[in-house]
Amino acid sequence: MKAKELQELIDFIAKSGLNKVDIETEEFKISVKRDPDSPKVHYVSEPPRPATPTAAAPAPAVPVATTAATAPSASPAASSESNYLTIKSPMIGTFYRSSSPESPSFVNVGDEISKGDVICIIEAMKLFNEIEAEFGGKVVKVLVDNASPVEYDQPLFLIDPS
Repeated sequence: MKAKELQELIDFIAKSGLNKVDIETEEFKISVKRDPDSPKVHYVSEPPRPATPTAAAPAPAVPVATTAATAPSASPAASSESNYLTIKSPMIGTFYRSSSPESPSFVNVGDEISKGDVICIIEAMKLFNEIEAEFGGKVVKVLVDNASPVEYDQPLFLIDPS
């Protein structure tokens, strides 16, 4: 199978919404499966990490929601941000705030969101994955620019749950 044919197959699967495809010929056998039941968004309530690179602990395998008790901070902005929940990227890909360049953003700063609302799209290998909110609240800050690459577990939004 040539690269162009493989790309066309991936595009077809992405557009069709299929969860599993098996193709077998005399030359090859290919099986493509995606897990629609996987969690859409991982979130952790914690203060923002410093910009300097440090050795990080391995990411937990399951979504984690904690209320971290933080030491008093000299900066009022830092202490107020610790009250926010962070929506993080569940995968590596390209972050999009809307479904197309002409469409309005799914959410903007100041918008109220509910659990299950689509808040952004992350494209990974030509598959456009709608990311849904795992909790409700008010969008305080969008941490990623539109059409920017994102890493697994990278913070995307700050949400005020109150």
